[in-house]
Amino acid sequence: MDEAIQPINVQSAKQKIKSYSHNPGSLILAGLVGLAALLTVLTLVFIVGYILIKGIPNLTPELFQLEYNSENVSMFPAIINTICMTVLSLLIAGPLGILAAVYLVEYAKKGNKLVSLVRVTAETLTGIPSIVYGLFGMLFFVTTLHWGYSMLAGAFTLAIMVLPVIMRTTEEALLSVPDTFREASFGLGAGRLRTIFVVILPSAVPGIFSGVILSIGRIVGETAALMYTAGTVAELPKSVMSSTRTLSVHMYSLASEGLYVDQAYATAVVLLLIVLIINWISGRIARKIKKG
Repeated sequence: MDEAIQPINVQSAKQKIKSYSHNPGSLILAGLVGLAALLTVLTLVFIVGYILIKGIPNLTPELFQLEYNSENVSMFPAIINTICMTVLSLLIAGPLGILAAVYLVEYAKKGNKLVSLVRVTAETLTGIPSIVYGLFGMLFFVTTLHWGYSMLAGAFTLAIMVLPVIMRTTEEALLSVPDTFREASFGLGAGRLRTIFVVILPSAVPGIFSGVILSIGRIVGETAALMYTAGTVAELPKSVMSSTRTLSVHMYSLASEGLYVDQAYATAVVLLLIVLIINWISGRIARKIKKG
């Protein structure tokens, strides 16, 4: 079987080389694309390798003690705060973003000016710097609503940040579902609502989860917005109204003080591992839902 496949691959390669010889622009473009891909991979490998080399030797049991103090600079409270902040933010932004996308795709009429306005607004919100969200959260949630520096204020601020990402990715995932799925469901007598939740949304789960994964990465890595809304208290939260410090804020605080740079690198390793684990779990769930 391998002997049968090899001539085909060689012939395909020869055809590509021949086409490139007739179109030098295609060869240049292919080379630039390959170079860009190589630079991307090398940059990722360099960043991850640098963090692991600098951080792993500084991982000590003291960094995982239950309470934080100036001697152990424990990151354990920050780990718990990061998980709680991520879950709370997604609970706020997830349903809103998915339902908004369902309305735009399934209920709104094509060519509706409101739909165009919402899409432009979502794309604009995606490009706003995070510190602007932080200032808005401080003025509205912290000051106007009198929530103070709290996990709730930080979660609502992050929810506003990731809402456009979840909404746009969900919208694209719903648009990628073939219309034949909808027509078949309607032909069997199912209503629109049942079709959406039984047929369309399960088919769009991989695309929806990609938006959720992107949102998780932004939530976990956010620093500026949380410093203005959630605060920097390195303690386990007693409630959603407690001031908290996430891993990214904890790492920034240690590095900015200049006394715990090694511990900041160790925190970066744990932050990287948490993001990878969350992405792996999300991918597994998406694949199981798709198979089911």
